Amino acid sequence: MPKLDLSKIPLKGGSSYPGKLAQAMAGRSSQALGDAGGLSQYGVNLVRLDPGAISSLRHYHIQQDEFVMVTEGTCTLIDDHGEHTLQVGDCAAFPAGEANGHHVVNRTEVPAVFLVVGTRTEKETGYYSDLDMKVSVDAAGYTFTRKDGSPLTADQIGE
Repeated sequence: MPKLDLSKIPLKGGSSYPGKLAQAMAGRSSQALGDAGGLSQYGVNLVRLDPGAISSLRHYHIQQDEFVMVTEGTCTLIDDHGEHTLQVGDCAAFPAGEANGHHVVNRTEVPAVFLVVGTRTEKETGYYSDLDMKVSVDAAGYTFTRKDGSPLTADQIGE
C-alpha cells in the first residue's frame, strides 16, 4: 500500500453552497486523501478549520454514512443532541438516513484538524437542519433546492 505524501495533496478551500451561503465556509479547507490514494468505495478527507471556522452548514445524509475523528486541536460537534467537545482521538458517527443535523466548529484560538470518512454512492440526498434547503448529488453535480424540491429564492441564499 503506497504511503500518501500529504505535502503533495492539494489543499482545497471554498464551497459548493449557493450564493452567499458559501461565505460561511471561510477558514475551512480539506485534502482529498481517498482520491489521492485511488479509493472508489468511500471518501476520506482531512479537514482543517481555522479558529472560528465551521466544517459545513448543519446537515445529514440519506444514503451515505459519515465518520469523523479529530487528529489535531479541539473541535465542537454540534448536532440535534447539543454540543460535544471533541479532542484528539475523539470520534463521532452519523449513520445514513438518521436525521441528526451536524457540523463541526473550531471555537479555539488555534487550528483544528479532523478526518472524515464517508460512503460514496452514485446519488446522495442531504438536508440542512437550520435552513429550508436540500442538496441532491449525482454525476451532474450538486443541485440545491428547498426541502420540498422547489427552487431556492434569492433571500434564502443571501443574494
